[in-house]
Amino acid sequence: MGIRHFDETLPENSGSTLRELMMAEHPPSHHRKIVKTLYKALAHRDTRTTAKLVAPDLEWWFHGPPQCQHMMRMLTGESRQLKFKFRPRSLKAVGDRVVAEGWEGKKEYWVQVWTVNKDGMVTQLREYFNTLVTVMVRVSEADDEMVKLWQSDSKERFRRSLPDIVLAI
Repeated sequence: MGIRHFDETLPENSGSTLRELMMAEHPPSHHRKIVKTLYKALAHRDTRTTAKLVAPDLEWWFHGPPQCQHMMRMLTGESRQLKFKFRPRSLKAVGDRVVAEGWEGKKEYWVQVWTVNKDGMVTQLREYFNTLVTVMVRVSEADDEMVKLWQSDSKERFRRSLPDIVLAI
C-alpha cells in the first residue's frame, strides 16, 4: 500500500491533485465555516441555529467510553446542564469533511469528524474520545494507494497510551 501526501499530484487523474478533486462542489473553507458556526451555536445553547445546521437524521458514530458521549447529549437535548465544553483547538476542512480536535485537561482528548452535504447541512458525526485518529482516503479503486489527510496532534499533552484508529473515507 502506497501512502501519498495530501497535495501530491495523482498520475491517474492527468495532473489533478486530490485537493482539486475534493474541492469540486464547495471549497473546504465553506464547510469549516459551517462547523465553526455549529460549535458557537452549541456553546450558546442556540437550538434554532443548531437545528438549521444539523440534519434531523444525523448519522453518529462514537468510539470511546459511554460516559463521554457529551456531544450526543447536547445534540439530542438530553442534557441541558452539560459541564463539558467543546472548544476545538484545531479545525481542518478536507473536502466535505471537517476534522475538529480538542481536549479538556489531561484526561479527555477528542476528535470529531463532521460531514457537510452540498446544502450546508451536517449529515454525519464520527466522534472519538481518548483515541488518536488518522484520516486517510483511497485514491482509486484500482490499487491500494492511500493519502493521509489528517492526523491527531497529541504531542506531549498526553503522556499515556491512547488507541489509534485509521478512518478511511
